Formats: sequence, structure tokens, C-alpha cells
Amino acid sequence: MLKIFSLTALLEGISYLLLFGIGMPLKYVAQIPEPNIYIGYAHGFLFIAYVALAVMVCVERKWSLKTFIILFIASLLPFGTFYIDKKYLKPQMA
Repeated sequence: MLKIFSLTALLEGISYLLLFGIGMPLKYVAQIPEPNIYIGYAHGFLFIAYVALAVMVCVERKWSLKTFIILFIASLLPFGTFYIDKKYLKPQMA
């Protein structure tokens, strides 16, 4: 479960950066909204999967509510899920 969560965290972080680094500028600066639709769908799906897996991993590993809140807040910040992967997930897999 931890490996799946780690992969999802990385993919969610990449989709976040694609959405706000490429999709939004294309939509609002270049007036090309189409890529934003698909990137947005992917990001939305990955965000929901990330949060659901965070709940499952916290229950499985008996992590505290504080840890879950940190995992959740990281999903809202650029590069947050990359930090979570390095700080919380990789040491658990080693």
C-alpha cells in the first residue's frame, strides 16, 4: 500500500505542476483552454486518490491525525507531495 501511495503522491505532484505551470498559462495567456480540461481531470482524479490512500495508509500504519493533516496540507502546496514522499514515505520503505 505504501508503494502505491508513494507513486500516487509523485503523480499528484506532477499533475499539480502541469495544471498550474502549463495548463493555466495556456488557458489564460494563450487562450488555449483544451489542455487544461484533460490535465484538470487527471489532477482531480489523482488528488482524490492521494487523499483516499493517505487515509488508508494512516490507518494501516497507525499514523496520527497530525500526520494525516500534514499529508493533506502537502497535497495543497506546490512540491508538497514530493516533500512527503522524501520525508515520510521513502524512509518507511527502506
